[in-house]
Amino acid sequence: MSEYAWTDGVDGMDFDELSRLYAIAPLGDKPPAALATVFGNSMFTCFVRSGGALVGAGRALADGLDCAYIADVAVHPDHQGRGLGSAVIRRLVERARGHKKIILYAAPGTEAFYRGLGFLRMNTAMAIWRDPDRAVESGLLRRDDDR
Repeated sequence: MSEYAWTDGVDGMDFDELSRLYAIAPLGDKPPAALATVFGNSMFTCFVRSGGALVGAGRALADGLDCAYIADVAVHPDHQGRGLGSAVIRRLVERARGHKKIILYAAPGTEAFYRGLGFLRMNTAMAIWRDPDRAVESGLLRRDDDR
């Protein structure tokens, strides 16, 4: 990991560059202004550079005591498979350590990855999404009748 430079704040962040990272990761279309809002409102942020280029990022919303929620972890495809995603998650978990619970939601098929980082499956998690049909279709949500 010595080839990587880590920063933890949003000061000086180029959100256009961050948006391009999410597009290439590929984690979808995340407009720069939206990223500026969500990262700016997150208690913990993490950015990783290699040779000056942004190659990893993540954030955690947190209330300072009860709950921290890890979100938007991305790694450039050229740097995937090197443990960088795990390192981003570990860094965010360490920074949120004093919270009663640290949660995240995993894309279907990635549960084993997060289990390896100490996360356990939640039995009672519920969610309301802006586009629930799409979330059900992608496997992120399940309707009660979809057992």
